[in-house]
Amino acid sequence: MRTLGFWLLALTVGCASTESIMEPKATPKPHAMEMHGDVRQDPYYWLNDRENPEVIAYLDAENAYRQEGMQPVKALEDVLFTEMTNRLNPDESSVPVQMDGFWYQTRYEKGSEYPRYYRREGAIDGPETCILDVNLLAEGQAYCQVSGIHLTADHQRMAYGVDFVSRRLYTLRFVDLATNTTWDYEVPGTSGGFAWAADGETFFYATKDPVTLRVDKIWRQVLGSSAEPTLVYEETDETFSCGVFRSKSKKFIHIATGATDVDEFWYLDASQPTQDFTVLRPRELGVEYSASHFGDAWFIRSNLGGRKNYALFKAPLSDPSAWTPFLEARPDVLLEGAEFFKDYLVTEERSQGLVQLMIRPWNGGTPHQIVQEEETYSLYAGSNPTEDTEWMRYGYTSLVTPNSTFEYNMRTGERRLLKQQEVMGGYDASKYVTRRFWATASDGTRIPMSWVGPKEAENTPVPTLLYGYGSYGITIDPSFSIARLSLLERGMAYAIAHIRGGEYLGREWYETGRMEHKTNTFTDFIACAEFLQNEHKASELYAMGGSAGGLLMGTVLNLRPDLWSGVIAAVPFVDVVTTMLDESIPLTTGEYSEWGNPNEKEAYFRMKGYSPYDNVAALDYPPLLITTGLHDSQVQYWEPAKWIARLRALRSNHAPLYMYCNMDTGHGGASGRYEAYRETAMEYAFFLGLLEGTIN
Repeated sequence: MRTLGFWLLALTVGCASTESIMEPKATPKPHAMEMHGDVRQDPYYWLNDRENPEVIAYLDAENAYRQEGMQPVKALEDVLFTEMTNRLNPDESSVPVQMDGFWYQTRYEKGSEYPRYYRREGAIDGPETCILDVNLLAEGQAYCQVSGIHLTADHQRMAYGVDFVSRRLYTLRFVDLATNTTWDYEVPGTSGGFAWAADGETFFYATKDPVTLRVDKIWRQVLGSSAEPTLVYEETDETFSCGVFRSKSKKFIHIATGATDVDEFWYLDASQPTQDFTVLRPRELGVEYSASHFGDAWFIRSNLGGRKNYALFKAPLSDPSAWTPFLEARPDVLLEGAEFFKDYLVTEERSQGLVQLMIRPWNGGTPHQIVQEEETYSLYAGSNPTEDTEWMRYGYTSLVTPNSTFEYNMRTGERRLLKQQEVMGGYDASKYVTRRFWATASDGTRIPMSWVGPKEAENTPVPTLLYGYGSYGITIDPSFSIARLSLLERGMAYAIAHIRGGEYLGREWYETGRMEHKTNTFTDFIACAEFLQNEHKASELYAMGGSAGGLLMGTVLNLRPDLWSGVIAAVPFVDVVTTMLDESIPLTTGEYSEWGNPNEKEAYFRMKGYSPYDNVAALDYPPLLITTGLHDSQVQYWEPAKWIARLRALRSNHAPLYMYCNMDTGHGGASGRYEAYRETAMEYAFFLGLLEGTIN
């Protein structure tokens, strides 16, 4: 099949030189699409058939062309990969977590690509058992990803899901922990969503629509049963996606379903798994909520009543519809989450972009904050499965501080560092400095950035990589990266643009970066780039983003190609209109409230106005590396493949233009602990090669 594919491609691009590989040029084939009286020409539409040998040949040719074009930095790429992986502790382990008298821990061991899951019974130093070795699962597989482990209430059985294709379709497997044996029983094609009932026999799981991969059904089954599973919930609204899980209290099984701006939550007594689920509050457009069981009440985080930054409500178990505000919404504080303990409520609150953990005694005592010192950081509640404790675990990291796990006594204020990520070979944080800058957007809005660079160059322009995302209300908080040290050590700086479309400055920050306000995302990013240049922070400016951040890259390339010395667009969502018109593609219908529905005229033309693929023009584009995966279920490989084909055909210059298509994986790239760094090393070698002039 591959041989035939290359023969077909030769008809398209001509015979390759004996000295170098010719730039691939996909054959344009007429394909007109009409909507709302507008006709779009898509000459590369045919690339959407992954079964077509001509398509596979084109992807192989792009891979070969990139490999040859980046040959001058191949040795650097290998050096970077070695640097990155040598910094990893070969025996990295998580801090043990105690649950019901068992201590659980995840460990990597020297020479292994995948984790092993261990547990000790009775005490943290009790006898140890390996309950799952992912390395054994991965033997002979190009890809292996475990969705997580799920334990019965008595900890005698375990379920986990495994994906060998990278389409995020998991096969459930079951282990009897008392005998450490795996059942000869599997459930294929699940989303990974799972919950055990209290009896340890009955379980619930979620599946996806086979075409769109939207999670749409929840099933009940009994372990080992040959009977057909029982459908307990079906989400028929194509804009919604659902999931199933067990409450922290273990008393309830929950089904959560929702779209961008509406949620619905169902519950079932875990001791009565054959009963029907009950809705906590019927869906209402614009009302988002999630619920947690604690004590004799439901605690609900919701935007009910126009509370954009969310309030915390309380309702009795006997009357879940009777919501009473427990912690009111505040205009300058985004309530992101809550953890429940016997004597304390802990809330995660974001103020001016920074997360705060607030300790709130149930007895009415004065709330207090766990104070942090750096001016930009990431802070989050850790694994806290036990309610009856005064010690809370939380995680902390920044652009200069490795990932750290702390334990905090909510009564005394004592804080203990349990573990900090070890950087093998040594790491001196004092060599680097992190700052928060504010750019000004075209409409006058101040846009925050988190920045890190060599301390000695803090007041000197240095080559800078600017990263951005800006969609779905997802906030990219600053965190430490072992890989990024390879850039910092070579004198580069790194910045994250906290642009609208995320929730860094609250829910309004998201609302003003989606739908009819989506262009704010792009102009915010450009404003951040201009700030770095105008304030003499950046001597050369590079940009990177992935998925929806790849859309950002494609759009700012069209708007301001002159700003960038080089760009990487990872698994980029770039063919916005065509994708959002195709309801058979995964994630399409569920994202109408993020981008708009192009079946509506106004939304169609708005989206067409910024869609990177539809706006490629005869411009001098900067050097560009595009990455994708053949099995990507979120952004189909053909979007970047079509984009690079159109860029090759229309651009007015010949700067380096490469695409890397991983033929074995999907949206998340390689699955192995070490192997995952190969693509990062390639990406950083691209930037450094441009900086050094070895790629030109």
